[in-house]
Amino acid sequence: MRSAAVVGTGLIGTSVALALTARGITVYLRDADPTAARTAAALGAGLDEAPPAGGVDLAVLAVPPNRIGSTLKECQDAGLAHSYTDVGSVKEQPLRDIEVLGCDISRYIGGHPLAGRERSGPLAARADLFDGRPWVLTPSRDTDTETLNRALEMVALCRAVPVVMEPRAHDHAVALVSHAPHLVSALMAARLEDAADTATRLAGQGVRDVTRIAGSDPRLWIEILGANATAVADVLAGLADDLNETVTSLRALAAEDEAKRLSGTEGITGILRRGNAGHARIPGKHGAPAARYDAVPVVVGDQPGELARLFADVGASGVNIEDMTIDHSPGRPAGLVELMVDPAAAEGLVVDLRRKGWNVQR
Repeated sequence: MRSAAVVGTGLIGTSVALALTARGITVYLRDADPTAARTAAALGAGLDEAPPAGGVDLAVLAVPPNRIGSTLKECQDAGLAHSYTDVGSVKEQPLRDIEVLGCDISRYIGGHPLAGRERSGPLAARADLFDGRPWVLTPSRDTDTETLNRALEMVALCRAVPVVMEPRAHDHAVALVSHAPHLVSALMAARLEDAADTATRLAGQGVRDVTRIAGSDPRLWIEILGANATAVADVLAGLADDLNETVTSLRALAAEDEAKRLSGTEGITGILRRGNAGHARIPGKHGAPAARYDAVPVVVGDQPGELARLFADVGASGVNIEDMTIDHSPGRPAGLVELMVDPAAAEGLVVDLRRKGWNVQR
């Protein structure tokens, strides 16, 4: 691949363009909003100008799912590229739209990079956004080999990991691991809207983790959910059944009758164990099976350079930080940084950090 076009210069489109440009691909930028395209070009994502008359090797359609079909039709009619893909988060409905519009399906392959940020727009874009992330490709029975190979090359240039799936399997998978969790996060965050200030001031890392993705743009998500509504509803229907059983078990747990309390205990224990089993199936670092790390909690002052000093001291101890969380303490000029490390290294790190003056809460 030598040239590409990116149609839609939001977060994902501009990140694709930045990644391809960094690998030496000539990228041409298009957007319904000329300001967005100019901004992406100013960031070094590509050229805000018309592509060559012969068409580029591959066009990436970074538009909402309900516009993929019409955008592909427009681009194919204009001869923009030899092959086409998209980055939409649903795949079945766009493929149906494409078939109805009479597009050349042989030169199209669906795509979906599993990466993003809470922020949107070209200014939030990053060339490394897709590093190590899964990138689903959903060829139809008519997709030609050349188009598949160009899409695979693009995924490799973006340093993502290609995963080939059927469109329907993809949509049911993302309903479970992405779309339904977003709604669950929003539902939990919505419980905080009218909560007393005394309650929200107690918010810790747990509620922050659960509600983090609830801050995303509703306009984008209504388009995503609308295109995958049935699959998401099926996941939430199962979750609703579990919630009803959990509520029943909790009521029983508070009952005076011992037999009811025992039944409630068994019900809650069961859902917690199922949660443990499900969590263990989420892939860990670099896609490997989930690993169990030890937590080393360290109190860190809220002054410039403190985190850098902590990381430097951990590095000097020869320990790799596998993951971390920061829990800010309301009303205090400090936060609790929880370092996740290899269990074999945890105790030695605690000793080293305490020797260097850190307040380790372990």
